[in-house]
Amino acid sequence: MAPAPAPDANDPALPPELARTLRQFRLLGREEKMQALLAWSRKLEPLPPELAALDRAPFTVPECQTRVDLFPRRNPDGTLHFYADVNARQSPTIAAVLAIAFAAVNDQPPAVTLALPGDLVRQLMQDIGLGARESGLAAMIARLRRHATDALAPS
Repeated sequence: MAPAPAPDANDPALPPELARTLRQFRLLGREEKMQALLAWSRKLEPLPPELAALDRAPFTVPECQTRVDLFPRRNPDGTLHFYADVNARQSPTIAAVLAIAFAAVNDQPPAVTLALPGDLVRQLMQDIGLGARESGLAAMIARLRRHATDALAPS
């Protein structure tokens, strides 16, 4: 069985916010992309104190070289809201990728998170030269999708 083609920025299944961001990133040169990532890294929502007090083990993304903890929160209406604990000053690329993903999926049904393309990181990082980080960054997106799958499972 052949793998499904990677979604592109014009794919109607992509969250609209993400499709816009991917189109924008395709138009940017390397330096402009780096500046855009830095700007996005500043948009990462702070971790609420009640989540900061939890045991981190179930929320850590072990594939990342940098410590990243991803916290899903299910809203009463069934939508999901994600938070991350990562040092944005030391790891702006990680914070940026998470901020971009969260802008697309937060307070949306789990199906929106599941629509994140598996190659989102490759699409964002194209021509930047951060290939060594791609594995850990992709693992974060996979973890978000896993949380969305769990949210759809019957209780």
